[in-house]
Amino acid sequence: MGSIVIVAYKPKEGKAEALKELTKTHVPRLKKEGLVTDREAVIMEAADGTIIEVFEWLSAEAIQNAHKNPAVLQMWGEYAEVCDYVPLNTLSETNMMFAEFRPV
Repeated sequence: MGSIVIVAYKPKEGKAEALKELTKTHVPRLKKEGLVTDREAVIMEAADGTIIEVFEWLSAEAIQNAHKNPAVLQMWGEYAEVCDYVPLNTLSETNMMFAEFRPV
């Protein structure tokens, strides 16, 4: 059974555009490795520039397999160069009943 996740990426100084472009390739690269479903990812931006992505892992096993997949580990290294992962509740929008974000 799939698992839908929401992740927030806070861009490092001067890396906002690089982060956006990398995130657009994230799910297609995971799909190539057989780790995510066909569900289209949703990518959006918070007021502070944090990028939020919603996507669906194929299974719990797929998540485990990602942690030892060389292509995924390389991609995660690319993310480490352009952003930090932050908890969703650090975004001011999450205090609203209907959190609104800009589409990317």
